[in-house]
Amino acid sequence: MKANDIRKGNVIYFDGKPHLVMDFTHRTPGNLRAFVQVKLRNLGNGMQLDHRFSATETVEEARLDTKEMQVLYADGNGVHVMDADTYEQFTFDPEMVGDDAAWMQAEMKFEAVWLEGKPISFKLPSSMELEVTETAPVMRTATKSNSSKPAVLSNGVTVQVPDFVEQGERVRVNPRERAYIERVK
Repeated sequence: MKANDIRKGNVIYFDGKPHLVMDFTHRTPGNLRAFVQVKLRNLGNGMQLDHRFSATETVEEARLDTKEMQVLYADGNGVHVMDADTYEQFTFDPEMVGDDAAWMQAEMKFEAVWLEGKPISFKLPSSMELEVTETAPVMRTATKSNSSKPAVLSNGVTVQVPDFVEQGERVRVNPRERAYIERVK
């Protein structure tokens, strides 16, 4: 692909190694030729760098595969998952999963992006139903004001919920944004 076609989120090969395009800017200075300034992150070691490509330069785009995965269990070695189509099992290391480990519960399905047979990223579902295990008591004025309070969910994550949500209720949350959506009826 031409450097002119580079967009944020693309994975390209730079110096023979896969890099994620974190940001890009297309520039055309008055009396010079157009160029594309990109911020890249090496997917192998996580190092970031800036590079300037000529607008007509050719770059190799990496071929990414998306697979539907299912969580089996989590332990000290990471999160153990299974390919939903082939039943092949893999372990996502704790560095890759990061803070999202708390959201990855047994039997949950999600999408993972693979490059050269290795997972490079994953996408949590847009909503999950969890139980509120700990929160402050319901306030009398809960329906009259637009305020919120912290609540600990069954996975141990704390999110802000409206004042009328009680302990023991099930709520729908967005794990990508760590935000309350609604009560489950």
